[in-house]
Amino acid sequence: MKNKIIKVILLTILYIIIIIIFFIGVLLVKSNKIAFSTDYTNEQIADAIYRAEGGKKARVLYGILSIKTTNPKQVCLNTIKNHRLRHKKHSCKLDFIVCLGNRYCPSSVDFIGNRNWIRNVNKFLERK
Repeated sequence: MKNKIIKVILLTILYIIIIIIFFIGVLLVKSNKIAFSTDYTNEQIADAIYRAEGGKKARVLYGILSIKTTNPKQVCLNTIKNHRLRHKKHSCKLDFIVCLGNRYCPSSVDFIGNRNWIRNVNKFLERK
């Protein structure tokens, strides 16, 4: 009898904790403290990448190293557009900007650069 009462009490506490966590998540989303990459256009993401890569002072505009181009912004926009399609198809469960950062600036090549790229792009997106 005591064991059943203890189990009921523990389950009740667990349900209350789950409900509290759910409501905290809802409040964070509603307060716009969390922004999702779907809230941003490809153009806004490209502008954030431009700034994160150094803006006018950058050695390589938009960080485009993979090909020689006279229009790095268009290459960046194409990368974002194509990665949105890839991101929908695979199941990495990462935020789009994190997933894009892993492609744009892979952590296997530059762990610190990857972390900084993701943080900076998100920071510049939040300022929009």
